[in-house]
Amino acid sequence: MTPMSKTERNDLCDLALQLGEDQPTLCGDWTIKDLVVHLLVREGSPAAVGITVQRLAGLTDLASRRLTHRDFAVLVERLRGGPPLYSPFRVAKVDKLFNTLEYFVHHEDVRRAQPGWEPRDLSPRQQKLLWKQIGVGGKGLVRDATVGVVLERSDTGDRVTLKAGEPAVVVRGLPAELVLFVFGRKQHARVELDGHDEAVAALSGADLGV
Repeated sequence: MTPMSKTERNDLCDLALQLGEDQPTLCGDWTIKDLVVHLLVREGSPAAVGITVQRLAGLTDLASRRLTHRDFAVLVERLRGGPPLYSPFRVAKVDKLFNTLEYFVHHEDVRRAQPGWEPRDLSPRQQKLLWKQIGVGGKGLVRDATVGVVLERSDTGDRVTLKAGEPAVVVRGLPAELVLFVFGRKQHARVELDGHDEAVAALSGADLGV
C-alpha cells in the first residue's frame, strides 16, 4: 500500500497544477508556488537549516529565490518525483515519520484556501495514522500554549494529552482536523473546544505550530 506521505505529495502536486501558481494558501502570504519552493528547499537543500534556525534564515531565503525564477510546472514535477537521492527524506522510515503530517497539512493549506472547500472523507487507516503521529509530534507544536491541551477523537473518544496543566482545554474532532488545529490552522479546523472560557480564549489566541 502506498504510504500516505506519498499520496499526499502526489495529490498536492495535482492540485497545484490544477489551480495555478498564483493562488493563495493558508501559509500567510505564500502563493502555491511559494509553498512548492519551500517544500523543495526543505528536503533538497542544505539551506533548509534556516527554516528552524532563525539566524540562518537568510540562506533559506537565498535558495528559495533561486528556485522561484524557475518554471512552475517543472518545480511541481520535481516535487512529485520525491526527495533527491542524497536527502535523508529519501529513506522510507524518515519519509513516513516527517513527511506524512507535512504533506497532509500543506495539501490542506492549498485546499482550504479556496472558496467552498469541505473536509475530505479520509479512510479509517489514514485517520489512524494522523492520530498516531500527532499524539507524538504534536507536543512540540503546543509548547507556547499557556493552558493544558488534550486532544479527543470525536469518532472514538480516544484522548491524548499534548501538554499537561490546569486549566486544560479539550480539543475535539476527527484526527485530520486536530492535526490542522495543532499546526496553527485554527480558523480552518473543524473542532470543538471544551473548557473554561478563559482557558479556551487563551488556547484560541496561542501561537501554535512550527
